[in-house]
Amino acid sequence: MLQEFKVHINNQFSFLNEKKLLVAISGGLDSVVLAYLCKSLKFDFSLAHCNFSLRDKESNTDETFVKQLAKDLDVEIFTKTFPTEKFAKKEKLSIQLAARKLRYNWFEEILEREALDYVLTAHHADDNLETLLINLSRGTGIEGLTGIPPLNNNIVRPLLPFSRKIIKAYALEQQINWREDSSNASTKYLRNKLRHDVIPVLKDINPNILQNLNTTISNLNDTKSIVVESLKAVLKRAVISKTEGETVYRISEFKKIDVPKAYIHEIFKVYGFTAFNDIVDLLDAQSGKIITSKTHQLLKDRETLILTKIDTKKEFEIVVNSLETIKTPLGKLVFEKVSNVGIVENNSIFVDAKMLNFPLTVSSKQEGDYFYPSGMNGKKKISKYFKDIKLSLIAKEKALILRSSNQVVWVINYRLDNRFKVTKSTKKIIKISLI
Repeated sequence: MLQEFKVHINNQFSFLNEKKLLVAISGGLDSVVLAYLCKSLKFDFSLAHCNFSLRDKESNTDETFVKQLAKDLDVEIFTKTFPTEKFAKKEKLSIQLAARKLRYNWFEEILEREALDYVLTAHHADDNLETLLINLSRGTGIEGLTGIPPLNNNIVRPLLPFSRKIIKAYALEQQINWREDSSNASTKYLRNKLRHDVIPVLKDINPNILQNLNTTISNLNDTKSIVVESLKAVLKRAVISKTEGETVYRISEFKKIDVPKAYIHEIFKVYGFTAFNDIVDLLDAQSGKIITSKTHQLLKDRETLILTKIDTKKEFEIVVNSLETIKTPLGKLVFEKVSNVGIVENNSIFVDAKMLNFPLTVSSKQEGDYFYPSGMNGKKKISKYFKDIKLSLIAKEKALILRSSNQVVWVINYRLDNRFKVTKSTKKIIKISLI
């Protein structure tokens, strides 16, 4: 196996020879063998062990084992104990997801603190098959059929071509000791159930299933590259505008596609959407209809779809005590004295200074808000004004109001209130601008 591992590293990961590495070590067969292989290749590496406090004394014995292993290999080791169950409960995660989050966050901390380059994990071919079956059982697209990525940012998985059988044979041949995790014998978790009950049957049916899986994954990754290029072409035509918090899509471009659901799945899955048929229906829905995921919302606004991140912050109020510059979610609001009225644009107003009573406030629109729109007769509810100018629901939610003594001075970026405008009798003028 050592010679095959060398060839694999030289073909796929030759850059590792010049880097500082962190090997994730559990004490189990796979990670221990990976550590020995790295030593044989004379890599510059350290070990990192997570004690998840899930198996009482067994977890502590694992930690003692890997510390001794580090001494035997003459490498540095980092260890950390995590209150995994407490963290999982707090974050409302499964134990597996909580452990994964804790593990990789800690690895990132070590990389940054110790100036290391890559984390090596011991995922192998059997893990890849298990992951593929898990994804299939839950429903997936092409992304879920391409298995565990060999290289994902700074995470490297150099054992993926090797089966557990080959790894174990090498460990026995080299008289390498490892720890057995008792939880691996339990079929409580889906991965273990597949490992013990399903995969042996598949291997019995086809002894070459792991080799065939690697071939299939390679073919699917080639197909995936075609999908990516096609997606880029559609997005280039469909995206009208894109800012930090909002992307606007042209609906007509999705309707031109023979199978819009396939593209919608690939485009919107990264934003947490799963009800892709609902998004397809949104293309022909009434303007104003919204579909949400846990993190984003998608609004049908006439001939467009508007994607925005859901703002979980509560309504706020900013106090303006004097002529100053303040920060708002829409930008900087600048107050300054001027001698005359300049060019009037949507992002600035000129007001009669004597009409303002400090402190002023900037806040979200409130139910029942009304004002006297400049250039119009009488008063109007702000909600009606927004409807008249055909403002999207998302833009309405983002709108901010400048007030003086609870009176609307400015629907920021839209319209000044008549009561505060500059007149012939105005002696002092204040310009307010949104930058």
